Amino acid sequence: MQGLLEKAKKIKLVIFDVDGVLTDGRLYIPDEQMQYKAFHCHDGLGIKLLMKSGINVGIITSHKSSLITHRMQTLGIEHVYQGQEAKMPAYLDLTKTLQLSDEQVCYVGDDLPDLPLIRKAGLGITVANAPEFVRRHADWQTRQAGGHGAAREICELIMTAQQTLESIYSEYLDG
Repeated sequence: MQGLLEKAKKIKLVIFDVDGVLTDGRLYIPDEQMQYKAFHCHDGLGIKLLMKSGINVGIITSHKSSLITHRMQTLGIEHVYQGQEAKMPAYLDLTKTLQLSDEQVCYVGDDLPDLPLIRKAGLGITVANAPEFVRRHADWQTRQAGGHGAAREICELIMTAQQTLESIYSEYLDG
């Protein structure tokens, strides 16, 4: 755990995949071919708190959807890359734009297309319900499944390591 916290202390950017990480990965498609995605409110608040603590947040996803655009705008996430079948070019663009090294990046993914980024980032994380092969290559896996609070767990881990979580909690206690 100490090695994990040491890695988390260095993080300046957290990049999340969407389907399977910020959602449970299920797609609801009615006859009209409309898609529905469910995002967990605890994850959303965790991401907002993480950004409030000074950490940049980005999204790299293979899907392209107005639902993703809307949710990321609601959360205030500026760095959103959709339609990225190969995710490495977006990762490299984002780290170059923000002038960050790999050790300053946490990447969170859940499946095979995420493996190159899980392995490249200074802190590679996967969710509890990721396939075993993906879990073997991650630095850490959450206790919660994707779409069920896993992102919140990651945000709190990083804020704990960087000693910002307690001051954020205090703001809520003081009203």
